[in-house]
Amino acid sequence: MREELPDITAAVDALLHGGVLVYPTETLYALGCDARNIAAVSRVLRLKGRPENKPLPVVVADLDGLERILEGEMPEDVLRLGERFWPGPLSILVHTRGLASAVRDGEGFTSVRVTAHPLAAALCAAAGAPLVATSANLSGEPAAAVPEELDPVLAVRADLVLDQKPWPSGGLASTVVALEGSGRLRLIRAGAVPVQALEVHGFTVSSGN
Repeated sequence: MREELPDITAAVDALLHGGVLVYPTETLYALGCDARNIAAVSRVLRLKGRPENKPLPVVVADLDGLERILEGEMPEDVLRLGERFWPGPLSILVHTRGLASAVRDGEGFTSVRVTAHPLAAALCAAAGAPLVATSANLSGEPAAAVPEELDPVLAVRADLVLDQKPWPSGGLASTVVALEGSGRLRLIRAGAVPVQALEVHGFTVSSGN
Protein backbone atom coordinates (compact mmCIF):
# COMPACT_ATOMS: atom_id res chain seq x y z
CA MET A 1 0.00 0.00 0.00
CA ARG A 2 1.44 3.38 -1.02
CA GLU A 3 2.08 5.73 1.91
CA GLU A 4 0.30 9.07 1.92
CA LEU A 5 2.55 12.10 1.64
CA PRO A 6 2.23 14.77 4.33
CA ASP A 7 0.85 18.23 3.60
CA ILE A 8 3.82 20.21 2.28
CA THR A 9 2.18 23.64 2.18
CA ALA A 10 4.14 24.96 5.18
CA ALA A 11 7.38 23.46 3.86
CA VAL A 12 6.99 25.07 0.44
CA ASP A 13 6.15 28.42 2.04
CA ALA A 14 9.28 28.15 4.18
CA LEU A 15 11.42 27.36 1.12
CA LEU A 16 10.04 30.32 -0.82
CA HIS A 17 10.82 32.63 2.11
CA GLY A 18 14.43 31.51 2.55
CA GLY A 19 13.82 28.75 5.07
CA VAL A 20 16.03 25.75 5.80
CA LEU A 21 14.42 22.30 6.03
CA VAL A 22 15.33 18.80 7.09
CA TYR A 23 13.64 16.45 4.62
CA PRO A 24 13.97 12.86 3.38
CA THR A 25 15.63 11.81 0.16
CA GLU A 26 15.84 8.32 -1.32
CA THR A 27 19.05 7.61 0.59
CA LEU A 28 19.34 9.81 3.72
CA TYR A 29 17.79 12.81 5.43
CA ALA A 30 18.91 16.07 3.83
CA LEU A 31 19.44 19.57 5.12
CA GLY A 32 18.36 21.93 2.39
CA CYS A 33 16.82 25.07 0.99
CA ASP A 34 16.11 26.76 -2.33
CA ALA A 35 19.45 26.38 -4.10
CA ARG A 36 18.98 29.80 -5.76
CA ASN A 37 18.72 31.67 -2.45
CA ILE A 38 22.18 32.90 -1.46
CA ALA A 39 21.29 33.73 2.15
CA ALA A 40 19.51 30.41 2.72
CA VAL A 41 22.40 28.43 1.23
CA SER A 42 24.86 30.31 3.46
CA ARG A 43 22.72 29.39 6.45
CA VAL A 44 22.84 25.71 5.51
CA LEU A 45 26.63 25.91 5.47
CA ARG A 46 26.69 27.55 8.91
CA LEU A 47 24.23 25.09 10.45
CA LYS A 48 26.14 22.11 9.12
CA GLY A 49 29.59 23.53 9.79
CA ARG A 50 30.59 22.76 6.20
CA PRO A 51 33.51 24.59 4.56
CA GLU A 52 32.43 27.15 1.97
CA ASN A 53 34.90 25.75 -0.57
CA LYS A 54 33.08 22.40 -0.61
CA PRO A 55 30.07 22.86 -2.95
CA LEU A 56 26.67 21.61 -1.82
CA PRO A 57 24.75 18.99 -3.84
CA VAL A 58 21.32 19.63 -5.32
CA VAL A 59 18.22 17.58 -6.16
CA VAL A 60 15.54 18.30 -8.76
CA ALA A 61 12.15 16.72 -9.43
CA ASP A 62 12.69 15.79 -13.08
CA LEU A 63 14.63 16.55 -16.25
CA ASP A 64 12.64 19.75 -16.77
CA GLY A 65 13.89 20.96 -13.40
CA LEU A 66 17.43 20.15 -14.46
CA GLU A 67 17.09 21.92 -17.82
CA ARG A 68 16.04 25.13 -16.07
CA ILE A 69 19.39 25.37 -14.25
CA LEU A 70 21.70 24.09 -16.98
CA GLU A 71 24.23 26.37 -18.60
CA GLY A 72 23.89 25.32 -22.21
CA GLU A 73 22.27 22.25 -23.73
CA MET A 74 21.58 18.98 -21.95
CA PRO A 75 24.65 16.72 -22.42
CA GLU A 76 23.86 13.52 -24.29
CA ASP A 77 25.53 11.41 -21.61
CA VAL A 78 23.29 12.98 -18.94
CA LEU A 79 20.27 11.82 -20.95
CA ARG A 80 21.75 8.34 -21.30
CA LEU A 81 22.49 8.11 -17.58
CA GLY A 82 19.16 9.61 -16.64
CA GLU A 83 17.22 7.14 -18.77
CA ARG A 84 18.68 4.27 -16.76
CA PHE A 85 19.44 5.65 -13.30
CA TRP A 86 17.00 8.53 -12.67
CA PRO A 87 15.11 9.11 -10.58
CA GLY A 88 17.63 7.64 -8.19
CA PRO A 89 20.89 7.99 -6.27
CA LEU A 90 23.24 8.97 -9.09
CA SER A 91 24.56 12.53 -8.93
CA ILE A 92 26.17 14.08 -12.01
CA LEU A 93 28.34 17.18 -12.18
CA VAL A 94 26.70 19.57 -14.62
CA HIS A 95 27.43 23.16 -15.61
CA THR A 96 24.74 25.29 -13.97
CA ARG A 97 23.44 28.84 -13.87
CA GLY A 98 21.22 30.88 -11.55
CA LEU A 99 22.27 29.05 -8.40
CA ALA A 100 24.03 30.29 -5.28
CA SER A 101 27.81 30.16 -5.60
CA ALA A 102 28.10 27.70 -2.69
CA VAL A 103 26.46 24.97 -4.78
CA ARG A 104 28.84 25.50 -7.70
CA ASP A 105 32.55 24.71 -7.87
CA GLY A 106 35.18 27.06 -9.27
CA GLU A 107 34.29 26.05 -12.82
CA GLY A 108 30.53 26.45 -12.35
CA PHE A 109 29.65 22.77 -11.90
CA THR A 110 27.05 21.44 -9.47
CA SER A 111 26.37 17.90 -8.30
CA VAL A 112 22.73 17.24 -9.31
CA ARG A 113 20.41 14.25 -9.29
CA VAL A 114 16.74 13.64 -10.00
CA THR A 115 15.48 12.45 -6.64
CA ALA A 116 13.49 9.25 -6.34
CA HIS A 117 11.90 10.22 -3.02
CA PRO A 118 8.29 11.31 -3.59
CA LEU A 119 8.37 13.97 -0.87
CA ALA A 120 11.65 15.52 -2.02
CA ALA A 121 10.39 15.55 -5.60
CA ALA A 122 7.10 17.13 -4.52
CA LEU A 123 8.97 19.87 -2.65
CA CYS A 124 11.08 20.68 -5.72
CA ALA A 125 8.06 20.72 -8.00
CA ALA A 126 5.84 22.80 -5.73
CA ALA A 127 8.58 25.32 -4.94
CA GLY A 128 9.64 25.45 -8.58
CA ALA A 129 13.24 25.23 -7.42
CA PRO A 130 16.19 22.88 -7.09
CA LEU A 131 16.87 22.05 -3.46
CA VAL A 132 20.17 21.82 -1.63
CA ALA A 133 20.46 18.21 -0.46
CA THR A 134 23.46 17.88 1.84
CA SER A 135 23.13 15.17 4.48
CA ALA A 136 21.34 16.35 7.63
CA ASN A 137 24.20 16.07 10.08
CA LEU A 138 26.97 18.22 11.43
CA SER A 139 30.08 17.92 9.26
CA GLY A 140 32.05 14.85 10.28
CA GLU A 141 29.15 13.24 12.13
CA PRO A 142 27.08 10.25 10.95
CA ALA A 143 24.26 10.81 8.47
CA ALA A 144 20.66 9.96 9.41
CA ALA A 145 18.20 7.61 7.73
CA VAL A 146 15.51 7.58 10.45
CA PRO A 147 14.22 10.47 12.61
CA GLU A 148 15.85 9.11 15.75
CA GLU A 149 19.28 9.51 14.15
CA LEU A 150 18.84 13.23 13.42
CA ASP A 151 21.08 15.55 15.41
CA PRO A 152 18.69 17.26 17.87
CA VAL A 153 20.55 20.59 17.73
CA LEU A 154 20.45 20.65 13.93
CA ALA A 155 16.78 19.67 13.95
CA VAL A 156 15.90 22.51 16.33
CA ARG A 157 17.84 25.11 14.33
CA ALA A 158 16.18 24.19 11.03
CA ASP A 159 12.90 25.94 10.27
CA LEU A 160 11.02 22.70 9.69
CA VAL A 161 11.67 18.97 9.96
CA LEU A 162 9.72 16.65 7.66
CA ASP A 163 10.10 13.36 9.50
CA GLN A 164 6.93 11.60 8.38
CA LYS A 165 7.11 8.41 6.34
CA PRO A 166 8.26 7.37 3.82
CA TRP A 167 11.67 7.55 5.46
CA PRO A 168 14.91 7.32 3.48
CA SER A 169 16.09 3.84 2.54
CA GLY A 170 19.43 4.29 4.31
CA GLY A 171 22.67 2.72 3.19
CA LEU A 172 25.12 4.52 0.95
CA ALA A 173 24.83 8.11 -0.20
CA SER A 174 24.46 8.82 -3.92
CA THR A 175 27.23 7.96 -6.34
CA VAL A 176 28.80 11.10 -7.85
CA VAL A 177 30.33 11.18 -11.34
CA ALA A 178 31.75 13.77 -13.71
CA LEU A 179 31.31 13.60 -17.47
CA GLU A 180 34.51 13.07 -19.41
CA GLY A 181 32.90 12.91 -22.86
CA SER A 182 32.07 10.11 -25.31
CA GLY A 183 30.66 7.68 -22.74
CA ARG A 184 33.46 8.25 -20.25
CA LEU A 185 32.88 9.09 -16.59
CA ARG A 186 35.14 10.03 -13.69
CA LEU A 187 34.10 8.65 -10.31
CA ILE A 188 34.03 11.43 -7.72
CA ARG A 189 32.38 9.45 -4.91
CA ALA A 190 31.45 5.78 -4.74
CA GLY A 191 27.92 5.24 -3.48
CA ALA A 192 24.54 3.62 -3.97
CA VAL A 193 24.96 3.05 -7.73
CA PRO A 194 27.84 0.60 -8.25
CA VAL A 195 30.52 1.31 -10.83
CA GLN A 196 29.72 -2.06 -12.38
CA ALA A 197 26.16 -0.90 -13.10
CA LEU A 198 27.51 2.15 -14.95
CA GLU A 199 29.89 -0.03 -16.94
CA VAL A 200 27.18 -2.54 -17.83
CA HIS A 201 25.30 0.31 -19.47
CA GLY A 202 28.19 1.21 -21.73
CA PHE A 203 30.18 3.75 -19.73
CA THR A 204 33.90 3.67 -19.05
CA VAL A 205 34.57 4.79 -15.49
CA SER A 206 37.89 6.08 -14.20
CA SER A 207 38.77 6.89 -10.59
CA GLY A 208 40.10 10.06 -9.03
CA ASN A 209 38.91 13.57 -8.23
